[in-house]
Amino acid sequence: MGNHPTPVTVLGLGAMGTALAEAFVRAGHPTTVWNRTPAKAAPLIAMGATHAEAIDDAVAASPLVVTCLTTFEDTRLALEPAVASLRGRALVTLNSGSPAGARETAAWATDHGARFLAGAVKNVPSAVGAHDTLLYYSGDKTVFEEFETTLKALGGDTVHLGDETDLAALYEMAVGALLLPALVGFFQGAAAIQARGLQVSSMVRFTGKWLDMITNLLPVYAQEIDNGHYTDAASSVNLFLAGIPDDEDLGRETNVDTSWLAPLHHLVRRAAEAGHGDHSISALTEVLKRPEQPA
Repeated sequence: MGNHPTPVTVLGLGAMGTALAEAFVRAGHPTTVWNRTPAKAAPLIAMGATHAEAIDDAVAASPLVVTCLTTFEDTRLALEPAVASLRGRALVTLNSGSPAGARETAAWATDHGARFLAGAVKNVPSAVGAHDTLLYYSGDKTVFEEFETTLKALGGDTVHLGDETDLAALYEMAVGALLLPALVGFFQGAAAIQARGLQVSSMVRFTGKWLDMITNLLPVYAQEIDNGHYTDAASSVNLFLAGIPDDEDLGRETNVDTSWLAPLHHLVRRAAEAGHGDHSISALTEVLKRPEQPA
């Protein structure tokens, strides 16, 4: 739609939904908002957004409807009173959920005459609207092309992954799998640092450098996995295997619970037993593809 302001509706005003609505308002798009708790709309109204009491009125207000509810199921349930107004509108979901949930919601939306995109915001609410904030979408490419300029108000790094409606959810879960292990690793380190009477803030700079190193390794590991060649091992499975006792020693010395590492250690041992000891640690991917069978 070029640079012309596009009316847009945002459903769901949690931290992320509010950030989305704020970004649309700041970009000059007439923005209608709805939330189960109407009071959450007050700051947005002060910015210039319009609040709709009924979700049906909110959907009917705009050709582009962006939802930011918790799950795909929550989205469908919230929209049930407004299904008649969905016909002909573009529905863009920005919530968590599985590829199966995305496919189910796409079929549901299409059955009600809506054009559908599933998407994901790959950053925190405070980053919404920044030029380098990543959002990716999958589904009806005509929707993406029609509203791409409008959607870029949410983040300058805006990508359409393909027409398969579940691709955004697949990438969301594939990329998101990194988050909890990385955070728990940091929290374990924090507990160990505190056990020595040190400030956790003292390790932040070093942790950032470590994450930068991991980022630089990802293309190497991706190529190894794509090619199925693991013999050029800068960091081998055996190297990680040798480090397991050190993890256990640290837990005993600092009185920190490191039991969350046990399944990871088990995975490393399985890889070594499968003949990957001298191979790159990326060979764990091959073990993950073959789940251990119950005894």
